[in-house]
Amino acid sequence: MKPYVHPEAVYPYREWSLDEEAYSEENNQRSESIFALGNGYIGMRGNFEEGYHGSSGSSVTGNYLNGFFDSEPIVYPEGAYGYPSRNQAMLNVTDAKIIELSIEGQTFQLNSGQVHHYERKLDMRSGVLHRQVDWESPAGHRVQLHIRRMVTLQHKHLAAIDYEVKALNFSGVLTFTSSIDGKIQRPKVTDDPRLGSGGKEPNLLLEDTGHEPGQSFLWMKQRTRHTRFALLTGVSHKLDSRSEGKRTVQHEGQKLSMQFVVPVERGESVSLTKYISYHTSKDYPEDELLSRSTEILHLADHSGFEALAQEQQAYLDRYWAHTDVEIHGDLALQQGIRFNAFQLLQSVGRDGVTNIGAKGLTGEGYEGHYFWDTEMYMLPFFTFTQPEISRKLLEFRYATLDKARERAAVMSQKGALFPWRTIDGAENSAYFPAGTAQMHINADIAYAIKQYVLATGDYDFLVTKGAEILFETSRFWLDLGYFNPARGGVFCIDAVTGPDEYTAIVNNNAYTNFMVQDQLYYAHEMAGILSKQYPEHFERLKQKIGLTEHETLVWLEAADKMFIPFDEGLGIYAQDDTFLSKKKWDFEHTPADKYPLLLNYHPLVIYRHQVLKQADLVMAMFLLGDQFSLADKIRNYNYYEPLTTHDSSLSPCIHSIISAEIGDLTGAYSYFDRTVRMDLDDINRNVKDGLHTAAMAGSWLSIVNGFGGMRLCGGMLSFNPSVPAQWESYRFKITCAGQLLDIFVSDTEVIYTLLEGEELEIMHKGNLIQLSAQKPLRLSNVKQLEAVIFELDGIITDTGEYHYEAWKDLADELALSFDREKHKSLKGLSRMESLEVILESSGLNLPQPVKGMLCNKKNEKYRQLVQQMTPAELYPGIHSVLSDLQQRGIALGLASVNENALLILERLQIGHWFQAVADPGNLRRSKPDPEIHLQVAEMLGISPDCCVAIEDTEEGIAAINAAGMRSVGAGLALVTGTADLCLASTAEISVEKLLELFA
Repeated sequence: MKPYVHPEAVYPYREWSLDEEAYSEENNQRSESIFALGNGYIGMRGNFEEGYHGSSGSSVTGNYLNGFFDSEPIVYPEGAYGYPSRNQAMLNVTDAKIIELSIEGQTFQLNSGQVHHYERKLDMRSGVLHRQVDWESPAGHRVQLHIRRMVTLQHKHLAAIDYEVKALNFSGVLTFTSSIDGKIQRPKVTDDPRLGSGGKEPNLLLEDTGHEPGQSFLWMKQRTRHTRFALLTGVSHKLDSRSEGKRTVQHEGQKLSMQFVVPVERGESVSLTKYISYHTSKDYPEDELLSRSTEILHLADHSGFEALAQEQQAYLDRYWAHTDVEIHGDLALQQGIRFNAFQLLQSVGRDGVTNIGAKGLTGEGYEGHYFWDTEMYMLPFFTFTQPEISRKLLEFRYATLDKARERAAVMSQKGALFPWRTIDGAENSAYFPAGTAQMHINADIAYAIKQYVLATGDYDFLVTKGAEILFETSRFWLDLGYFNPARGGVFCIDAVTGPDEYTAIVNNNAYTNFMVQDQLYYAHEMAGILSKQYPEHFERLKQKIGLTEHETLVWLEAADKMFIPFDEGLGIYAQDDTFLSKKKWDFEHTPADKYPLLLNYHPLVIYRHQVLKQADLVMAMFLLGDQFSLADKIRNYNYYEPLTTHDSSLSPCIHSIISAEIGDLTGAYSYFDRTVRMDLDDINRNVKDGLHTAAMAGSWLSIVNGFGGMRLCGGMLSFNPSVPAQWESYRFKITCAGQLLDIFVSDTEVIYTLLEGEELEIMHKGNLIQLSAQKPLRLSNVKQLEAVIFELDGIITDTGEYHYEAWKDLADELALSFDREKHKSLKGLSRMESLEVILESSGLNLPQPVKGMLCNKKNEKYRQLVQQMTPAELYPGIHSVLSDLQQRGIALGLASVNENALLILERLQIGHWFQAVADPGNLRRSKPDPEIHLQVAEMLGISPDCCVAIEDTEEGIAAINAAGMRSVGAGLALVTGTADLCLASTAEISVEKLLELFA
């Protein structure tokens, strides 16, 4: 892909803050999302306390409560059985952050008077939003404002604003008007599925308001139109001035205000602190809402803003101690990764009954729904940084398991089917091809449970909650899929949609089948473990859900027989049964303004083509990486990556991870760059509607799983770190099994430090290492030559004449034409491939057994001929270079499709020097595919980037380069410019020249 180019920064690059140094009306709505605050329950967009008064920009006043929604009927022009009947939408609730200021009768507004200084700063270490303004009214009265806002992370229902005004050049009167506004403007109805549903009728209906005479407490009670939830919004105030001034309450329509008229002297400061609380009947009995609001506001008033700020700071100190990622060498990305981690914390529900929406608590996009984004993107971030939050997210799925059972029944299936998009557990997706059909969410949740338990050892969750989810969703898969007699009894899953929403309702989506296979193996394994180690719990669960031993055995059978579509011709996994037979999308003639495709083409147009919205099979290669060889990953990535539009913000991070794994650090960096700055650079041009939480988590995955190479297999952490050329170093922390590990990576070294815990075993680049508490372990990260991989024919020796004679004998016997020119075309082909070339245009239609017999006959003749070989037939210089490499402890491998390679090495008396020889029978593709070189490197246990391979053909050099190794071309008829080192003959090969490739 093309390198991502940063646009001019709207917010200056800072390590720990987001800053706005001048007010931009054009970027106002975008900044409202960027400067949003939240605590996982309350979310407040970065609206100004005085409101928006501009004319050329736009604004969306937003205040949200996680999990608080209204539900309206879905109107289908053409309905069908099983379609969801109602839609849930997170509500934009009462705006309680309003504080209007008047100076001697002149209302403070940024678009009137004169702004002498303006600064807004979101401090990610303290969790406080600051705004400082030096403003002069049209009448010449000048004030200095310092406004601080926070949504408290320690108190679910509380937010606070401290509003300080200093009179710079006058004495007079200040008027503060603090309001609660219950009139909410709903967004307009649009065709963009990423936005909220919109509508005309208000969702919140005013029922009552109140205040205590002589007190600073105001409250407003409202009720949702359809779900009938009650909402109690309360505010209290504390005025800090030399004079109490005059205080009045005003009530107009759905707006309730308290006004403070305060005299001020020149140079004097006055501050108004406002505490805000939200409570709903979703969480508490309705008759307790007012008393609970009073209680939390009294606590805030008693503590004061400064104490709450110190408490906020302490909470974030603990958070960053486990979560912070340091990047040395790119301030833009350093800012971005911290901003993303901060916003994830602000958006995630931490109570077990709420989750995290696609836009978090920053906007109404996707109506506040929870998706698979949680399990596949956000949950890994929290599992390895804040595992207690991950457990709460999984508890949400358990809390909604009964509704998942109901949905499975509606779909005529056993077990449980979790919703594609939801708030309270009910399916909300009105477009089933890209909604309900994405049944892979069941396997995604099972995978998340597996990874969480492996990372934390929290078997209590597995026993009490997770196993029930796992078994009920596995029961669903067994009922949905079937053992297909038309395909020899393999297990197939039909009519589903994978992660790629541009390919819908297909049979045997590879991602889905891979993930279900993994789930069924895990479910069978856990049933066995629970029956032995937790027999009482397991027996109760069996009785509750009617689980039988036979059922668990069939899970194992289905996993063993799972059908995974594979194309032998291309050597890749097919995305589904028919994807590879479709016409490829015409990217060359698709204008840039036609992206994203979903907004410009009918779904059927898209579905007919090979085009991807986001990572699908590529994502399976990340999640289940141990099931794919490196050659598989390279081959599949190279096929699917050019077909992917990344119209989904979830996609670039996955491509970054796989790019890093296959050795393409340039591509990995470009995709990471695009992911980490997704919102700060407004790459998708829709930040105004809210932030992209999955991409935020994906930026963390790109560093940790991508550049850091972290994987969790069988409960053991492994790392294979690399450093992008643009960075000096980076550092991140991982929490695993209750222990905190610090990982520092630079060009020269990797340092592992166990910060919390006593001992930890991990894998570093395939080697087991032991860590002890507070004892940094330093390992070299300098790439050096560890192995040299040779071709046989053309580099070590030449058996071409023997091949020619053997094929010539066979051709003569079959009365076929065969000459040396045709023999040249066989180089690099397997025995069967060579026979097919010889049989071309012969008219002979031989059955496969006969072809096999002919190949064997040719090979017997060939073996007779090579028995005559002696060490004298080694190419010039080969014996000495092999000996020198062996003496220096550098491993030797052979990458040849010659099935008699071992015999030839023996006859040449050099076989004892080679630790690995390729097995041609296990290769899917021949050169220029990198598989053969990667196979040898894996046999040697050495990373490809520490290998040199030597070839004598253009195809061979291409294979080496694709494998991520240093390439040497020796004796090429045309010296290739694609090799790292070109030599006229093998006599010029020396260990010194090979070592220089790593200098």
